Amino acid sequence: MSLSLSDLDRFDSHKMHEIYDKWPDIAEKNYRTELGQVNFDNIKHLVFAGMGGSGALHDIFAAILSKTDVHVSIVKGYHLPSTINSDTLVVTTSVSGNTTETLTVLDSSRRSKCKIIAFSSGGKMQDYCSRYKIEHRNIPMYLNPRSSFTSYLFSMIRVLEPIIPIKKQDVLESINELKKHKKKISSDNLSKDNPALDLANWIKDIPIIYYPWGLQAAAVRFKNSLQENAKMHAMIEDIIEASHNGIVAWEKESRIKPILIRGHDDYIKTKERWNIIKEYFDHKAIEYKEICSIEGGILAKIVSLIYLLDYSSIYLSVISGIDPNPVTAIDFIKNRTSNANHG
Repeated sequence: MSLSLSDLDRFDSHKMHEIYDKWPDIAEKNYRTELGQVNFDNIKHLVFAGMGGSGALHDIFAAILSKTDVHVSIVKGYHLPSTINSDTLVVTTSVSGNTTETLTVLDSSRRSKCKIIAFSSGGKMQDYCSRYKIEHRNIPMYLNPRSSFTSYLFSMIRVLEPIIPIKKQDVLESINELKKHKKKISSDNLSKDNPALDLANWIKDIPIIYYPWGLQAAAVRFKNSLQENAKMHAMIEDIIEASHNGIVAWEKESRIKPILIRGHDDYIKTKERWNIIKEYFDHKAIEYKEICSIEGGILAKIVSLIYLLDYSSIYLSVISGIDPNPVTAIDFIKNRTSNANHG
């Protein structure tokens, strides 16, 4: 199905696609931010707390740190791990600044012996940090949390640089890859050569996203974006774990559609498994879509995948005649949660 700028303007009423077109520039600008860097010593345990789009940011930091000796915990909920101590840095992120779960974690952190830094665009989180003299960095929001991905990711990388073992050249590589991808996937190229649009046209029914170790952050983000932007159900599974359980579900005819997210330099045994899974799908006449990461560092791999996959979810929403911005179900839950907290 073809797509035009008039289609985007008609259904994407808040012009999300125009923000996504600017993602590479936003990334570059925010990596050069003048926000103060952290000055914490002897950090041996990093706890990242955040929900939704904020939580997706933290999955990327976990991937970056996966091959280091820094202990990383991801909190998507209300509870801090019991292992926190004076060598722990808790990083709380709420783009809106009003996420109930993350504010609860922030409050629990203040009552412990750990170190804390918070990121938000203001809201209750900034007020709380100001009241208790907690390190806080204000990063403006672009329309909604998911659209603010590159502004938050690259600002946070810059602020946390003293304790995150990532080379500047790897960060610059990821920004350059975003620029390259923009030429292919942005709204300036609504042609059959746009891989994000091609993927959007392929997705039908309910997608299941298979991913390898190291690329979970991209898969989780894609699932979330399909749910929020295209308002559709989506699932994810680790390809190796799925080989021991989930694959059995394909013995029965299904409306589920598999999408394989492959890493350019996946572990050799993982590459073998991809080939076996594809052979099985071919044998069963199961149609699948394959998306391969670029060659490069882990940050460049993940952010370029997210750019492609996020954009495909916006195109899919417009093709389906859906405005990608409103999330009325989330608003319903947040309003009820807020009312319950004040009851």
